[in-house]
Amino acid sequence: MTAFFPGSFDPFTAGHYDVVRRALKIFDKIIIGVGVNADKNTLFSEKERIHYATMATKAFHQVSVVGYNELTVDFCRANNITTIIRGIRSTADYDYENTIALANHFIDNNIDTIYFPSYPEHSFICSSVVRDIYKHGGNLSGFLPEGMELGKG
Repeated sequence: MTAFFPGSFDPFTAGHYDVVRRALKIFDKIIIGVGVNADKNTLFSEKERIHYATMATKAFHQVSVVGYNELTVDFCRANNITTIIRGIRSTADYDYENTIALANHFIDNNIDTIYFPSYPEHSFICSSVVRDIYKHGGNLSGFLPEGMELGKG
């Protein structure tokens, strides 16, 4: 079974990597969808975000990374995917993600969402924090998947 992991991934973090690693215990294949949202100001280009996610997950032959700019539900339908995976760091994340999951299910009741709660070592990692550390030249060790460096695309 294939799962879809959508997000802006600006950039792909150690928390995202952990969701993929854990989801591979359940799913045969995962497609990471790097979303294109004209209303969102990203630091990294779509090409860079796809590159970083691809490099971070290169050890997993069952993972592919694609860019997409349609509704997540439409991407899932077009690719015969019935499960979306998402990471949850906090109750605020849950509230936000659950609203989206319910809307997706309302649009297509064949699509379900599975949440992976963060472990404590990843619960504080979010892309906006990583971007801020990166912009200020800080040390990103532990915030990014092992071996991944930003600006090395």
